[in-house]
Amino acid sequence: MPSKKLTTVAAEPNQDGSIQIELTLPVRPRRHESRKGGQPGSVSDAGGRPRVPRITRLMALAIKFQAMVERDEVRDYADLARLGYVTRARLTQIMNLLLLAPDIQERVLFGISSSGGSERALRVVCAEVYWPDQRSRFEDGRARATEL
Repeated sequence: MPSKKLTTVAAEPNQDGSIQIELTLPVRPRRHESRKGGQPGSVSDAGGRPRVPRITRLMALAIKFQAMVERDEVRDYADLARLGYVTRARLTQIMNLLLLAPDIQERVLFGISSSGGSERALRVVCAEVYWPDQRSRFEDGRARATEL
């Protein structure tokens, strides 16, 4: 780890009686800089794992949260929102992914998408109550963010 240090020193107390404290903090390199000698452009992800799409992670999170509610680990979605430091509205957006047809959920979990792959596009699909309509919207790619 590089030994960069941040140091502040105070000679005397300020006029209001406050004092300054000397502080030394180790600075960690960024993940992408640590592999190839600190050169961001020289990083190669060929040997690494493929990146999991954000929508896939959100779908898995919604399933886990629902299981937590069913096992009474948390009282309700409001508790989950407080624990996760997100708004209740944001948590509702995530949990609405559970309204998708099971086959669409499976495709999202495996990273196979037809509707643009974004969460915003899937919100339009979630707005459909009837699963065959969801499937056609998902397949046709008509679920664009511009429809919101």
